[in-house]
Amino acid sequence: MITGEIKNKVDAVWETFWTGGITNPLSVIEQFTYLLFMRQLDEQQKKLDRQAKLGAKITASYFTKEEAHIRWSQFKNKSDPDEMFRLVKDEAFMHMKNLGGKESKFTRHLENAVFIFPTASFLQRVVAGIDDLLTSMDEKNAVKEESQRDTMGDLYEYLLSKIATSGTNGQFRTPRHIIKLMVELMQPRLGDRIVDPASGTAGFLVASAEHILKNQHDELFVQFGHEERYEQFKSDMFHGFDTDPTMLRIASMNLMLHGIDDPSMEYRDSLSKSNTEAEAYSMVLANPPFKGSLDYSEVADNLLSKVKTKKTELLFLALMLRLLKNGGRCAVIVPDGVLFGSSTAHAAIRKEIIDNHKLEAIVSMPSGVFKPYAGVSTAIMIFRKTSIGGTDQVWFYDMQADGYSLDDNRRELDLAKHEDNNIPDIIARFNNFEAEKGRTRTEQSFFVPVDDIRANKYDLSINRYKEQEHEEVSYAPPKQILQEIAELEKEISTGLCKLEELLG
Repeated sequence: MITGEIKNKVDAVWETFWTGGITNPLSVIEQFTYLLFMRQLDEQQKKLDRQAKLGAKITASYFTKEEAHIRWSQFKNKSDPDEMFRLVKDEAFMHMKNLGGKESKFTRHLENAVFIFPTASFLQRVVAGIDDLLTSMDEKNAVKEESQRDTMGDLYEYLLSKIATSGTNGQFRTPRHIIKLMVELMQPRLGDRIVDPASGTAGFLVASAEHILKNQHDELFVQFGHEERYEQFKSDMFHGFDTDPTMLRIASMNLMLHGIDDPSMEYRDSLSKSNTEAEAYSMVLANPPFKGSLDYSEVADNLLSKVKTKKTELLFLALMLRLLKNGGRCAVIVPDGVLFGSSTAHAAIRKEIIDNHKLEAIVSMPSGVFKPYAGVSTAIMIFRKTSIGGTDQVWFYDMQADGYSLDDNRRELDLAKHEDNNIPDIIARFNNFEAEKGRTRTEQSFFVPVDDIRANKYDLSINRYKEQEHEEVSYAPPKQILQEIAELEKEISTGLCKLEELLG
């Protein structure tokens, strides 16, 4: 999370935007992101330059030799504000917009991107502020590149938290450590085709790419003589849909900085009739909108045939089943109401997943996970599409701590302590289901047979099945208690008498 000195530097840059006349929070974030992207492009080029000096064969580059003057490390030092303004507006910004090539999805998303800094001096102040901010972040995370990526993700999250409308229509930004938990549980691999139908800034897709780069590095870069799967990684592995052009631009830049050459981010209303895609993906990772109602006329008919409802959180579950190939898996955040809601639609979608596919796990999360944006209680639902059933038992885990305080401050706790952070335990137990089979329902995790769930009208709330252990407390007989009270009163009375004698 962004705290302390780094937070103060971000706030200072934000204040510079406002005093300079850019006061719409989304516009601030968009312009902020463009400059962050320019700086990150320069950092990526520096890595390529270092690899080239060590003898590595570099087949792609972010800047040619002729474009060296529009790199961040060059224009940030311009003492003349007007010269910097011209370089950034007329050259660096246009270079960024056309980075993926004229026919790329990235270029299409940035086609309508606009540079809105009104004056040269204003731009110079913002560039200086961002450079100071990112230099401090680099120094803080100089040891590990992974820490740098995490902090950059935290920076995006903090910027997005400043959007005044954040949290409306059920759209809550997913904390990065929860995203990483879900990716660890799903273990995406080369060859997967992953989609987030409510992608926002592509947090799930970025985390999946990072996971693959970290865990399959040798296979990815050494064993691919033909490089077919590496090409799939760069161009066809990660897919996202959103209806906000700004989010699509930010997501595309985010993915490009993680090695995805042509991010497949689509402007698409996932639930609408116009979205006809089906059985195209092996994995879904998502945190779709939690609330909101749609008109039946707007929703795809094949979703309504699965669950007759206007509620977006239920329609998205039907959509995920449609998007997955048989054998594909899904990890999705749902509000607790999805797990125990008694309406016909709530019961129908749970019955569909349990009876016709394979529900694997429910991880119940504490209500503070989405603070300060909302105190809604949520869970992670994990299932596999089979179309022939297969649910025999469901694993439940009662997450009580996620490594951060569950108040609005969300300060980091001791991540090594189980009582402060259940996430390592969740991952370890999920990956060793065999050892879980002997656990009772009084423990933090346990299995529930599918027949018990059917008997409870497909209720998936953990409190329906978790059993509480009550310790037997022994009390003294009433006569003994009364006698002890009388003796205490006698001692008090004696003490008062002595106090009166001392006072004369």
